[in-house]
Amino acid sequence: MTNGVPVKPGLIIPFSELEFVTSRSAGPGGQNVNKLETRVEVRFNVHRSRILMEQERALILEKLANRIDRNGVLRVVSQESRSQWKNKQTALDRLAKLVRRALQPSKRRKPTGIPPAVRRKRLDSKRKRSEVKRLRRPPAD
Repeated sequence: MTNGVPVKPGLIIPFSELEFVTSRSAGPGGQNVNKLETRVEVRFNVHRSRILMEQERALILEKLANRIDRNGVLRVVSQESRSQWKNKQTALDRLAKLVRRALQPSKRRKPTGIPPAVRRKRLDSKRKRSEVKRLRRPPAD
């Protein structure tokens, strides 16, 4: 097992920078729900992280702004499983996926033009419509 969460080659978030909080899960599960703390919340402080370069930090803060609180903490929660261990793994996978996507450069939009055939078709239909309307007019004296 690694000593952190692998995000991409050359970037592993160490467990020392993660905080795990467990609580009772919601939903079905019988006595399991009432007794055990299977819900797992993983917290990653983006502002204080020592492993992120400034440009990576800025990308994460920009792209995940709606998921990061004002203190710079990214929270990921998992409570699908009845097992705390599985929920912990799921939460870590989600965290890695979120950070990986945030660090991927977004593709530049390539502007597309209107194809000549489409432009020609549009102008032809406008001409036909104009002709129909012209023929509906009363004759000029």
